[in-house]
Parts: sequence; structure tokens; C-alpha cells
Amino acid sequence: MSLLQVRDLHTHFISRNLDNEIRVAKALNGVSFEVSRGEVLGLVGETGAGKSLTAYSVMDLLKPPAKVVGGTVEFDGRNLRDLEAEDMNKLRGSEIAMVVQNPRSSLDPLTRVGEQLIRVHTAHTDTSESAARARAIEKLGAVGIPAPEQRMRAWPHELSGGMAQRVLIAMALMNEPKLIIADEPTTGLDVTVQAQILDLLRELVVTHNVAAMVITHDLGIVAHYCNRMAVMFAGRIVETGDVETVFDNPSHPYTRTLIASTPERLKEGKQKVLGGGAPPNLYNLPPGCHYVERCRFADESCNKPLSLDQVGDGHFAMCTRLDAVREGWPS
Repeated sequence: MSLLQVRDLHTHFISRNLDNEIRVAKALNGVSFEVSRGEVLGLVGETGAGKSLTAYSVMDLLKPPAKVVGGTVEFDGRNLRDLEAEDMNKLRGSEIAMVVQNPRSSLDPLTRVGEQLIRVHTAHTDTSESAARARAIEKLGAVGIPAPEQRMRAWPHELSGGMAQRVLIAMALMNEPKLIIADEPTTGLDVTVQAQILDLLRELVVTHNVAAMVITHDLGIVAHYCNRMAVMFAGRIVETGDVETVFDNPSHPYTRTLIASTPERLKEGKQKVLGGGAPPNLYNLPPGCHYVERCRFADESCNKPLSLDQVGDGHFAMCTRLDAVREGWPS
């Protein structure tokens, strides 16, 4: 059974224009996916696709004018949308932890590293400060930080980017969460440190039997570190399945465009095939497929309501033109 099940999630930005008329930007439009213990799900798509918004909607961390207006978020048998604010606060940081893309913005510059780790643990448990301190030292060591006792006394500005990201992961592990959501966890890090952080995250998923969701625009990260992937475009999951299956047999034209545009495929001499154009206007979305204006295979059937349909074993895609895409795509 999946640990996290998101079904038909809708998040809108509701505001008023200068004429005091209500305007609704439909940023998430029926997002559905699931994550199980022991696996890493990669959520991938271009900027503005709704990847981070999905995470913040799941975590109930939205601020006005953003609002979840429909769908369910079930975590470990509970519908998170039914929880009171106090109960949700207890769950965040204890059972679900989030690692954001900029560790500098998440670490308090006026508080030593150790104190921040201790605070995360004591806020959710009845543990004494001395026990929390011992646990913090243990977690810093577990994420590969040398001399963890000394790092407990460090200030955030004394840490390198990679070290700060490791501290955030240690912080996420302080309360033994069941799910870790990592939002672009390697942004701004050099390639070597990126690999170390991602290797660490994947190892933690296996050794601690937790679930992880990695939000990224980098298909290389998905290919090397994730078990399954979900491709987002304009607030929808347009394709999902095992990583190997999706890479070997991409079905949605947007997924094919992303894969065809990776440096690896371009080096192989593959043609760079782009859909062209900007993302659709979230205030005036097409009635059916949101990718229709950028797809050269589109016809009148693309204007009908769509769903994620099974195209293989555990492989789903949201497209009415699958045969045309497969036949017409350059090899």
C-alpha cells in the first residue's frame, strides 16, 4: 500500500483585478500520484509546471491567494485535508519532512547549527535537551558531516553549500519521518557535491525504509536516483511510471520533448524536438489537453476532457493521440 496518495488535487490562485472582478489561476488541475516506502519518486517538468506548488499543497503550506480547492491527500491512512491546523503542524517535521532548494534560507543565521537541530526534535517529542543533542550529533554523522560535535557549535554562515544541505537533511531525519520531500535539493551545488547529496538521500530511503519525492527539472537526476517518475505540465501529471519504462517508451509528446532535449540525446545526434511556445495561460486554460497549443499532433479529440490512461504495466499517460505520436516522432 502506498504511503502517500494524492488524488485529483486542485490548487487555485484566487485574486481580484483592478475592476474588483474575481480572477482564478488554475495552477494545479487534478494532480494524482502516489509514493511508497523504500522508493524515490521524481517529479519533473519545466519551470511553472506546478512541481513545488504540489509539494506545498501536500504539506498545507500555501499562503493566500493560493488555496487547495479540491482533491484528497492521504498519508499513512489519513486524509491530511481533514486535519486541524494543530494536528498538521505536529505531522510536519515529525512524519513528513521537507528539504528545500536553498539551505541558506532555511537555516536561522542567528542560531548555531546544533541548537536548530535540537529545537526540531524537542518541538515534536518529550525528549530532554541532552538526549536531543546526542541525537543531533548522531544525525550529523549519519549524513556524512565530519567532526559532528564541532559542527554543532558552527554558525550557518560557516558552512559550505554542500555542508548546509547535509545539515538540512540531518534536520529532516531528526524525528525519523516516513516521507521526505526534497525540492530541488542540489540547486547551486557543484556536480560532485550534487552526486554526494543525492547518493545520501537514496541511501537513506533504503536504510530507513522511508519514501522520498524529489522535485527537479533535471532528467539526469531522475534517471540515476529515482525509481518512478511523474512528468508535470501546466498543473497536471501527463505521464507517470517506472523510470526505465518512461525513458525507454515515452508516450506523451511533452515527455518525448523533454527526453529528446537532454544533453545526452543531443550528443547522440538525436534531433532536438521542441513543442514551441510559452506555457498556457492559467487564467484561460484549454478545455482538454493543456499541451495542445504546443503539440504538432493535436486534433479535435484533444479538446475533450482527459484522464491518465494505462499505456503499459504501471505506465500511464494523458493523451488521446498516442498512436500518432509514436508513428510520427523522429527516431
